Amino acid sequence: MNSPQDKSPTEHSALDALNRQFAISDHVSFRAGPGGLAVADVANEHGTAAVALSGGHVLSFQPSGHEPVLWLSRQSRFEVGTSIRGGIPVCWPWFAAHPDDPKKPFHGFARTSLWSIMDTRPVEGGATQVRLGLRDSDASRDLWPHSFELENVVTVGPELRVELVARNTGDAPWTCTAALHSYFRVSDVTQVTIHGLEGRYYVEGTPERQLQSGPVTIDREVDRVYLDTTETCTIQDPGMGRRIHVAKAGSRSTVVWNPWIDKAGRLEDFPDDEYPHMVCVETANTRHDAVTVHPGAEHRLCARISVERL
Repeated sequence: MNSPQDKSPTEHSALDALNRQFAISDHVSFRAGPGGLAVADVANEHGTAAVALSGGHVLSFQPSGHEPVLWLSRQSRFEVGTSIRGGIPVCWPWFAAHPDDPKKPFHGFARTSLWSIMDTRPVEGGATQVRLGLRDSDASRDLWPHSFELENVVTVGPELRVELVARNTGDAPWTCTAALHSYFRVSDVTQVTIHGLEGRYYVEGTPERQLQSGPVTIDREVDRVYLDTTETCTIQDPGMGRRIHVAKAGSRSTVVWNPWIDKAGRLEDFPDDEYPHMVCVETANTRHDAVTVHPGAEHRLCARISVERL
């Protein structure tokens, strides 16, 4: 992590400008985070969170009286233009590989773009809201030839609310897929159960649909897209003595992922020994759930994350 004296005058100036315009006493401040990336720190009576401008990426969330909720890789690369492993990456305007060109960035370009702070404000009940924005540019149009405005609205209160708003500012409809790719911290992934997907079909590796019987358990690599799902998912973690609830809106697909031993070993930014301590339960629009947005219209993809003790 860069020390204050390592920051260039430009970095100092940019952070000073963010703090002058958007800092709020007892709610929001800005600092140089890992790799010198600008980070919005939120702290209020309900808890804390950190949001990186690189990727519009929620790095952490810790409600008062609870352990941290999100998992963040200790080997993550904190560089502008590089995705951050852990937290809540924003996958957009496509999820996973590009459907027509596998050479284009995996999970789209939003998670590696530099977002802007649009607004910060206290909201009802002592919560804090940070709004980040991203617009089309020459670079984005080289990858995806459409006009858009994207917002990531992060609200930190008794729960963490993350809402991705995609607006079509062009003159023709476009179709996208997306995910709020949330990584959750768990005590031991083999001991947790994920509820809310019972009786739903999923696909994993092949187009063949499989039926989920009972809660989801993990004892190997899992990379599943659950179809036609709108229910709240609950991660029950007896080792940490808590339940994490993931409610959603604007989504009819849920992704559950854990890389397990072999894939974790192949990922440069994923420590070999950390796969037992995370699981992804992702609020998504993917496969059959792709979204078409018409000129002047918008789509809202929302995840609401809360914690309770067992």
